[in-house]
Amino acid sequence: MSNWESVFEQLEAGTLRSAQKVDGVWKANVEVKQAILEAFKAGELIEQNGFVDKHNLMPQQFTPERGVRLVPGGSSVRRGSYVAKGVIIMPPAYINVGAYVDEGSMVDSHALVGSCAQIGKRVHLSAGVQIGGVLEPVGLAPVIIEDDAFIGAGSVIVEGIQVMRRAVIAPGCILSKGVPVFDCVNERQLAPGEPIPENAVVVPGTRPVNPEKLPWAKEQNFQMNCALIIKYRDEKSDASLELESFLR
Repeated sequence: MSNWESVFEQLEAGTLRSAQKVDGVWKANVEVKQAILEAFKAGELIEQNGFVDKHNLMPQQFTPERGVRLVPGGSSVRRGSYVAKGVIIMPPAYINVGAYVDEGSMVDSHALVGSCAQIGKRVHLSAGVQIGGVLEPVGLAPVIIEDDAFIGAGSVIVEGIQVMRRAVIAPGCILSKGVPVFDCVNERQLAPGEPIPENAVVVPGTRPVNPEKLPWAKEQNFQMNCALIIKYRDEKSDASLELESFLR
């Protein structure tokens, strides 16, 4: 058995992950990401059910014994990813190689879980959410969404952004390294690479352009994207986000 085959088996069993939390900080598992890249190089194109892909990266098959609801309609879970018991995948959705989706999470319609992204327990990825993947460079940590986070419809989270436990990302919010995040509660700007804090409620916002760097844009009153933490979760927030049990 090649190295990538062994790694894929462990990834799909959930006994190995492409990223892990070390001393409170999420870091990429470089050896796992290297094995995934090795699998791409070793793969040969084949046709299966009208689709063409590398022979070793074809979609996983599901049975009721796995306890995953893969609703009909065009979703796909690629080889080398982990989907835990109790996960619901609504069509069409895609979970890429190296990703990890933990127990009780929802992957809604038109949602993407990119390569090596880590999704915690009871996370809700609403319709149209895009969770970016990171394979190269191998040392770069992927997008992390921790337990009980809620990601609103149409949000885009890329470039290794980390969202901590119970955070709420409002619909249409874009989080990337180039989008600054301002904590309006604690009156500060998050440092580059700093995770979205636990319980934070984040909404899309705008800010004026820098007049020194872009004076003409300032004259035109142009604005740039940012994200705003407008509050931290409370009982009212929890009530509005509670998932209906009958949908399970």
